[in-house]
Amino acid sequence: MITISSDRLLEISRAVIGAVGTPPELANDVAESLVEGNLCGHDSHGVMRLPQYARMAKDGKVLAAARATLDTPRRPGLAMRRVDGHWGWGQPAARLATRTAIALAADTGVAAVAIDHCNHVGRLGEYAAMIADAGMLAFATCNAGPAVAPFGGRARVFGTNPVTFAVPRLSGKRPVLVDFATAGVAEGKVRVALAKGAQVPPGNIVDVHGAPTVEPKAFYDGGSLVAFGLHKGSGLSVMAELLGGGLSGLGPSCLPGFASGFLAGNGTVIMAFNIEDFTPRDQYLERVEAFCAKVASSQPAQGVSEVLLPGDPEWRSREARLRDGVPLPEATWAEIEKTASELGVPV
Repeated sequence: MITISSDRLLEISRAVIGAVGTPPELANDVAESLVEGNLCGHDSHGVMRLPQYARMAKDGKVLAAARATLDTPRRPGLAMRRVDGHWGWGQPAARLATRTAIALAADTGVAAVAIDHCNHVGRLGEYAAMIADAGMLAFATCNAGPAVAPFGGRARVFGTNPVTFAVPRLSGKRPVLVDFATAGVAEGKVRVALAKGAQVPPGNIVDVHGAPTVEPKAFYDGGSLVAFGLHKGSGLSVMAELLGGGLSGLGPSCLPGFASGFLAGNGTVIMAFNIEDFTPRDQYLERVEAFCAKVASSQPAQGVSEVLLPGDPEWRSREARLRDGVPLPEATWAEIEKTASELGVPV
């Protein structure tokens, strides 16, 4: 492993994304999102994606100069909107959708924004956190290219299909944030394990014959990921396909017409809930704090030092990595250096 400062990673990421024809402000959105993934400890959604993103742009799976647009409402007063990503970078499209959801919810109480023609949005929890930082509750989901076998199956039918929720806290405290793939392990984490030469915990991959395996290479040789929690994770993944893929217009990922190529599409829905349109805001936040204190002070299980709230590991990782730098596998860094060199970006 090597360690690199987040500022340096941000600089390199901007340059690499810019070198494939991306306007500076869009390159900054993508770079910030990737580095934020690393800072929060989700290296699967961090700068390891740079070589893949560069290839997607060169192959025409990302139209690097395309800008997302906000459609006009289908009727007056509608509390939902649609963003067209125009097959540009997913992160700027998702940020536009998130800002729109916040603005709409301020007027309507609840808002939903769907994103069509949308490439990989990165870490979905980033957008839920934006809504929580604006003082609202958040929910979001999206689908992706087939990678996960349904419960009882062995072939790829679902995407890794993440689901995220976020709840604001009193001033100065980071949100309670849940963000997880409906697969037992995200594809990016399998990619990280492959780069490290490590195995994946049992129960997360089946090989091309449907046999359980811990070898990450088996997935890339035609195997499938497995949904978490047996039928429960599989059921959530079904709903991500029908909510995210369905409402966005991109469609379920296993059907003809979905974007071709793995990670080439995320049918995304982002929702914001304005607290004070449901219940007194101060009262709600006081109860959030009382609840969080109760959870955090509960007695740890044997071998556990403390009970954490959802989001705590990410915020702690962010603080530590801002201070100490971001650790990357040497193989990942070598691939980034190679991509940068090919694009004429000094590293």
